Formats: sequence, C-alpha cells, structure tokens
Amino acid sequence: MLTMQGVSKSFLGVRVLHDVELDLERGEVHALVGENGAGKSTLMKILAGEHIPDTGTITIDGTAHTFTHPAQAQTAGIGIIHQEFALLPHRTVAENVFLGREPVRRGLVDRKAMERRTGELLAEIDETGITPRTLVRELSVARQQTVEIAKALASDVRVLVMDEPTAPLADHESELLAALVRRLAARGLGILYISHRLPEVFDLSRRITVLKDGRRVTTLRTAETTADEVVRGMVGRELTAYYPPRARPEEIGAERLTVTGGGNARIHDMNLTLRAGEVVGVAGLQGSGRTSLARALFGAAPFTTGRMTVGGTPLRPRRPRQAIRAGIALVTEDRKTEGLALHQSVRDNALLVTRAVSPRGGPPTGREITALLERVRLQARGEDQQALYLSGGNQQKVVIAKWLAARPQVLLFDEPTRGVDVGAKAAIHTLVRELAREGLAVLIISSELPELIGMSDRILVMSEGRLVGELPADAEEESIMRLATSGRRGGREEAA
Repeated sequence: MLTMQGVSKSFLGVRVLHDVELDLERGEVHALVGENGAGKSTLMKILAGEHIPDTGTITIDGTAHTFTHPAQAQTAGIGIIHQEFALLPHRTVAENVFLGREPVRRGLVDRKAMERRTGELLAEIDETGITPRTLVRELSVARQQTVEIAKALASDVRVLVMDEPTAPLADHESELLAALVRRLAARGLGILYISHRLPEVFDLSRRITVLKDGRRVTTLRTAETTADEVVRGMVGRELTAYYPPRARPEEIGAERLTVTGGGNARIHDMNLTLRAGEVVGVAGLQGSGRTSLARALFGAAPFTTGRMTVGGTPLRPRRPRQAIRAGIALVTEDRKTEGLALHQSVRDNALLVTRAVSPRGGPPTGREITALLERVRLQARGEDQQALYLSGGNQQKVVIAKWLAARPQVLLFDEPTRGVDVGAKAAIHTLVRELAREGLAVLIISSELPELIGMSDRILVMSEGRLVGELPADAEEESIMRLATSGRRGGREEAA
C-alpha cells in the first residue's frame, strides 16, 4: 500500500534522517518506535507533506508522489493525528471535521450536509457520545481525539498516522482507542502507529520498525520478537535491569512526612508516612484520588481535616508556597501546561520555582543550575534553548531540575514518565533512586503498574479517595488491581 525508500532529511546542515525505508500493507498496524530524537516524527511529517525530503521516494498503491504541501498528501489519502490536536475549541464537531473543505450549496456552506456526513462518520467509528453540533471545547481529550480521526476519515484517508495517541489518555480511554484502531485496520486502512508504550505496540501491531539516530535499525514481525529485542534496537544496548535496585532496610531513615486522618472533599481518612531514602508508590484506577492526594500534600487542594508533619514539624499547607518553603516539591502529570513555560529557555524554566519562592539556603547560583541540568542528564543545544523544542523526556528532566533547585526534602511525582521514551525513562528512574539514597522521601503516582512495582519500596493502593491497602515491593499486578477494584478499606494484603 505504501513504501518510503531512501528518505533523508537535514536541518541547518544537521542530517536527521539517513536513507530510511518503510513500507505498510493494507489493513496493517505498523508500529514505529525509537527514542526521542530518533527521527520518527520527521519521517511522518515528510509522509504528511509537512517537510520536503532531501532524497527518497514515496509510493502509494504503485504511484510515486512528491509532496510539497500537506494538501497534496491529504489528496493522496494520507492523514496524520499529531499529539497536539489541530482543533478549534469554539467550533462545533462538524465544523472541525470539515474545516477548509466545507460542502457548499448555492454559494453558502451547506450545514445540513456537513452535519449529516459528520454523524455518519461518527457512527462508522462507533462514537455515540458526540453530536455534530457539540462544541469541541466541551469534549474530553479522548473524544477530541475521536474528532481528529473522523476528520481524517472525511478526507478519504487510506494511510493514517497516529503519533503517541494514548499519551493524554486514561487507561480505560486507551482501551477504547485500541478497539477503534483494530476496527479501522479491519476496514482496510493502513495505520502507522508511533508509541513509547511497548505493551500497546505489541498488542496492536503486526510489525515494528525501530529507528535510532535517524536510521532504520530493523523491522520485526511482532509475533516473532520480544520487548527486550525492541528495546535493544532502540537504545543500542542491553537494558538488563529496567529499574535500579530498591533501598535496603538500613538505607531508609527518619520520617520526612506524615499524615494522620487527612481529609478534604476528595480524600478521606488518609494515614500516610514517607521516610528518608524511601520510594513509595501510589496505585489506583482513574478517579481513585491519587492526584488529589498529591495536590493535598502540596497545598494546592489542602487537607481540611487531620494532622500533617514535615520533618517532624506540624504543617498543613494551605497553598503551594507554604509547601515549597517546607521542602515539598510536586512534579505534575501535565508538564506542558503545569510544569513548564514552553516559550522560555531551559535556564529560565530551571529557575521558575526559586524565583517565586526563595528556597532554604538561598537561591541557586548559575553554576548550581548548570550542575543540576547536567545531573538530570539533559540533552539540549544549550541552556538558552526554548523548552518548547525539547523532546518529552528532556522537558521532564527540566521540570525535575526546576524542583531540585528548591532543595526539597519530599519529592512527589505524578506520572513521572508519561510520554517519555525508554532511554529517558531509565535515566529518570535512576535519578529518582539516587535522590532517595541522598535522603529524599519520594512518592510516585503512576498508571503503569510495572513502573510502580519496579520503582517502589512499598505500594499504597487507593480507591474512591481512600487508602484501601498496602503491598510490599515485590507485589504482583493482580494483587494491586484486586485491591484497586475492591473498595475495601484498610488492611494489608501480601502479594499473591
């Protein structure tokens, strides 16, 4: 259905793609994986007509194409859904689906035809929760993504590129998207699927192409390979241990943070202890109260009942400034809207917290900021590079550096590696364990159960705003999910 041969591309004299080859069969989900910066997005933008290749050919159903504009790629049947949706929030679903291609009758936009066809497209992808007249701003992220898919189908797409489609989605939304991807492939669409999440890559794809440093390393049949082989191709080395060693009992020190009977509108009767040198994981389904717990500890949605201490001193922060001054830091789950000033430099982002709240020991020096950026293993052109142009993994590293500049005692992570490639994940995991060994207390909230199990010294499980159980470091996924779905309060359950 599609072949790309000998595709190369350079920017400002730097070659980012080297003679890449890729092909796609009708009805196939073909996964494209690689570390951030491997060239995946550049290759797909060439296919979509957003970049013009220096060399190479694109053939669709036997016909060679040279795209110099996205409209040419769309006419040839190429559709692309970026991580950042291209939707107008104050327009209706129908207006977005047919944006720039509105049906016209007697010189005017035929709204009835547009809405009728949009309804048909939504029915084709089994989306009954959206009407053509719904404003996009009223839709969840998952349903906005459905609108993007309907928009692609409206232009008679034959090849659909999906770039990190589950990055903004909750677990149950990801499952719905996976079902939709299978239905689209069954209809004969060819789907190029970019994702850092290997479980979904193995679940959905027929083949996997691995890119590294702008080169195609290999293409593998999914049924005939393993995650270890794919990771080895992506990072160029064996990752024999995905997670660093856990803390030994003698490495766990004094209490850094305690909560007794903590509660607010979303959290009920919370009892929690975080110790120096310890990494504590928090598991639970979407809406279980995990993020609400982090926000309460950080003073963003304060506890209204109960008692809390930090470093042995009573404190129940009413706003984040109080928490920061007490040594609490929160790496939020949405780094782009809550963690970074995207149009400011790396250095300015690293100083965001300390410019607003002077940390204990005074503000960091320029050398200290440089050392922190080196410590988090940031890969950037320099400290003056805008955060907007960093990969997801490097953006997350800047967020972590920003909080380390405030010299915290307690570090709270909400989805620390969401949308981050395996190499950056390994670097973040190693850094977290190093910080714990230096005496920080770390709490990790994650929807990825393997990450929680691999990183945690113990795991707390939440349901409906309550702590329903605690599991040891070597807990199994089944044990975590049993507690998360039980709603049972209190107690401790050993791993099965």
